[in-house]
Amino acid sequence: MELVEKFREKGALSPEKALTAQELGLPPWFEQAMHRRLGQLGIFVEVNGKYYLDEDRLRKIQERYFKTEYGGRTHSWSRYLWVLLMLPIGLIVSLAIFYLLVLSGARFFPGEFLMILTIVMVVVAVIRILYWRSRRRYWPGQW
Repeated sequence: MELVEKFREKGALSPEKALTAQELGLPPWFEQAMHRRLGQLGIFVEVNGKYYLDEDRLRKIQERYFKTEYGGRTHSWSRYLWVLLMLPIGLIVSLAIFYLLVLSGARFFPGEFLMILTIVMVVVAVIRILYWRSRRRYWPGQW
């Protein structure tokens, strides 16, 4: 946002009013970053060695960010699921199952708890993978 403010202060908001990086007082890394991710975003546009801020593109990216990150119900349940999946839930569920089986008076052979733990951990790992894979749709690599 500091870069955006510099462009706005200097009035470099159209191709006709584009200025060089030095005229805008931009940091030395700006021109290198324009050849990477910063340039791919399309917020800052280069015209004959001069740069300007594309306000429309900036607004679209901000709307997209707020829509996917803060909008709708998808985000709220998604955040809770993310936190839940980061907990050592496999161990917690395995202990709960084992405890319930012990309370019911079941007899166990040695290593049965480890088998329950392994099965629950595999199921949780599959759920995590599917969840992370579904989240990739919201953040495509190309803008």
